[in-house]
Amino acid sequence: MSGILRVSGHTPETLRRLLDGMIKPFTRGDKVGIKIHWGEKGNEGFLSPLYTREIVRWLLESDIHPFVFDTTVLYSGGRRIAADSLKTAADHGFTEAALGCPVLIGDGMDGRDILDIPSGYRHFPMVQVAGIIRKADGFVIFSHFKGHIESAFGGAIKNISMGFASRAQKQRMHADAHPRLIRKKCTRCGVCVEVCPTGAAVLPSEAEPVYDLKTCIGCSQCIALCPQMALKIIWDTDVKLFQERLVETAAALWNAIGKKTLIINALLNITAECDCLEGKHPIIANDYGFIGGSHPLTVDAASLKQIGSGPFDRAHPGLPWARQFEFAQEIGFTP
Repeated sequence: MSGILRVSGHTPETLRRLLDGMIKPFTRGDKVGIKIHWGEKGNEGFLSPLYTREIVRWLLESDIHPFVFDTTVLYSGGRRIAADSLKTAADHGFTEAALGCPVLIGDGMDGRDILDIPSGYRHFPMVQVAGIIRKADGFVIFSHFKGHIESAFGGAIKNISMGFASRAQKQRMHADAHPRLIRKKCTRCGVCVEVCPTGAAVLPSEAEPVYDLKTCIGCSQCIALCPQMALKIIWDTDVKLFQERLVETAAALWNAIGKKTLIINALLNITAECDCLEGKHPIIANDYGFIGGSHPLTVDAASLKQIGSGPFDRAHPGLPWARQFEFAQEIGFTP
């Protein structure tokens, strides 16, 4: 766990002590994105914007230009559409006026500001991520460490993987998918035809779209970008496979951004469920403060060691979360 910093406490001043002990890999004038999760509409467990504001201030003091961002999501709610997500952010206190820097959507207002980066690992030859990585010189990954329904815990790895992924890549991590039309929802808008890279989607005159599954490559663009959610989102996959895909996506992205990225986990308000779910969720562990470092694997491992695996195992029994660390070692996603 070399290079790991820990501070106890739960105030912005506590976080500042951690920040002051970290070495900035940024230079004067750099644009630095702060990747956060501002909570789903109706969620009560997300981290206060006061912590994010402290990171913004820390960067501004070195004449670094920060911005805060998140990406759109697959499911319905307050963050699928960029405009709705920005409203949710504002409702939760994440505004430019409150934070002192811009608040952006990483994959663009239409969800199509994306790019493919090489993976070279087991599951994905290419990983599709938010185009925001082209607009930043570095990143601070600020994650709320808490429970998760599929990965048992969610911290830096998940915040990088799901957090930076395009909507299509989010779908690919959850399942191998081909489009299945929900006819009553379809408005024949033609977006599925527009975004299909192989011409597998066709919109006949005065008829519902049809999909040639022999031509379809399973990229999930149509599922991810359908404005009516008229194409079935498939969540079912082997749970161990999900852990691998989660790590692999993070590893591919880390190869692109890791040299100028800092990792901070907040071990506060440790709820059973992710901030993606609305409502108030039970607290499963005590507060432990903040843990920081330069690699997501070591910061997540240190966070889990600090809290202990028991709370997550009890909240989500049977989930093979250890596969994340095993697979990371197998593919060389290590410091």
